[in-house]
Amino acid sequence: MIALIADDHPLFRVALSQACANILGSDALLLQAENMQQVWPLLRAHPDTHFIFLDLKMPGSEGFTGLTALRTEYPDVPVIMVSAEEDPVVIKQALALGAAAYIPKSAPLELLSQAISAVLNGDSWLPAALAQDVHNAKALIDEDFASRLEQLTPQQFRVLKMIADGLLNKQIAYEMQVQETTVKQHVSAILRKLNVNNRTLAGILFEKLRLPS
Repeated sequence: MIALIADDHPLFRVALSQACANILGSDALLLQAENMQQVWPLLRAHPDTHFIFLDLKMPGSEGFTGLTALRTEYPDVPVIMVSAEEDPVVIKQALALGAAAYIPKSAPLELLSQAISAVLNGDSWLPAALAQDVHNAKALIDEDFASRLEQLTPQQFRVLKMIADGLLNKQIAYEMQVQETTVKQHVSAILRKLNVNNRTLAGILFEKLRLPS
């Protein structure tokens, strides 16, 4: 069993690792990352990772951008969101964007075992105490946009993020070490898949994934 714990708080990573070791057994390989930059090489080295714990707010992961990037790049690896944020609107959006489970950091450890079991069985999970409020909450991002976002390739998702950051095509080409014509092709595909007419609108849509601090 391989699990990746991505959280920028070292004490929480240690506590979560210890809890997972008790649940999964001593043979489990528990990887740790303190930012999104560390997540990618760990996943490349361990593509058979069974699930990922992802903090909602962590360096390199603004709001739902880390979750969406992971779902785009590694759609077969379940993501369990772990956060101090307990707003039902935020939780509903995380699940709508592909999170397999959502665990508030205030939740008792016995709920962690329930969440892991559900995810490993292919089910989604959130605490029963929050279920009704989450069900009644209004989503931040409509289902149509969420489904269109799923159509993007990993490369296109990276291009979209850089568009939202204000980079020009030539700057994106430099960052990705590709030809500018390749970036233009990606941009055209992004606009078509998101059903927008220009890159400004595409960037505005991406900004919906970022939550205010």
